[in-house]
Amino acid sequence: MIKNSLDMRNNFILFSLIILFTACAPIYVATDFEKGTNFSKYKTYNYYQDIETGLSDLDAKRLFYVLDKQLQLQGFSVTENPDFYINIQSKEYKAAQNSAVGVGVGGTGSTVGGGISIGIPVGQEKITRQILFEFVDEKGIGLFWQAETESSFNPNATPEKREAVLQSIVEKVFKNYPPESK
Repeated sequence: MIKNSLDMRNNFILFSLIILFTACAPIYVATDFEKGTNFSKYKTYNYYQDIETGLSDLDAKRLFYVLDKQLQLQGFSVTENPDFYINIQSKEYKAAQNSAVGVGVGGTGSTVGGGISIGIPVGQEKITRQILFEFVDEKGIGLFWQAETESSFNPNATPEKREAVLQSIVEKVFKNYPPESK
């Protein structure tokens, strides 16, 4: 009896860890850039004055804060007459729910056969947020670099968790900036 109790406890711990690790959704990033761009000439930046991020005012403020920190770590500075401008757009959508529990009833006999099956959705709807970062050289080649991210979004998260997620997104976006031309 004690062994079964320990096995059940170990299985519960293992199951809990699996749920914990799969609940931490990944951040997907895709980048693109204008071939032949001399990224070393870009040292200063600013945001478009009429930027419409699609984020709440508080999330936009958090994003600008973490983005400024990251860019300054990479040697950029904000100025009124920048080398490039940053545009940010975002959108949220409900991800298709693909997990369901199937309940089926059926039977066969020598003369009778048939079955019924229904799907019952499991869990809450997941919200996904896409954020597009664009770097634009207004005096030269125009759009020269962009990154598109996709990650899960929890509208009920605390301000600290929201900032931490945005920090993770920005770190991942700029992990390989400037890109290597190949």
